[in-house]
Amino acid sequence: MSVGAVKRFLVLQGPNLDRLGRREPETYGSMTLPELQAHLDEVAAELGCELAHYQSAREGRLVERVHQAIDDGFDGAIVNAAAYTHTSIALRDALLAGPLPFIEVHLSNVYARESFRHHSYLADVAIGVITGLGPIGYALALRALVGRASVG
Repeated sequence: MSVGAVKRFLVLQGPNLDRLGRREPETYGSMTLPELQAHLDEVAAELGCELAHYQSAREGRLVERVHQAIDDGFDGAIVNAAAYTHTSIALRDALLAGPLPFIEVHLSNVYARESFRHHSYLADVAIGVITGLGPIGYALALRALVGRASVG
């Protein structure tokens, strides 16, 4: 982890999140992924930290990006693994290979949806989970990570 330097955080987005704003807006809202990233970059600037955004539909690429963030000494991550939340032991194992403290985020309330979305392979190893708050959940996760990095 970076000591005395600007805190750096990865924002990792899983499959179909590149379709935000077009895919089921009644569930995921109308904000596009570039708009979400720009909003988070504004919050990061306000908090004095830096973000690296990464989105992929490919599980292996997400795993490799987590490894890179660990190797590069990132201070933490915001992870919306999307469908991989409920299926990916590989992504779980990559996040455990840290240190890379992370907060799991979901735009929709996964507990108000299909039962298969109620189980997360990441939640028990995350420092927190934010679900159902839409885009504000990402900003809250970032604020929490910055606060945690400042005291720890």
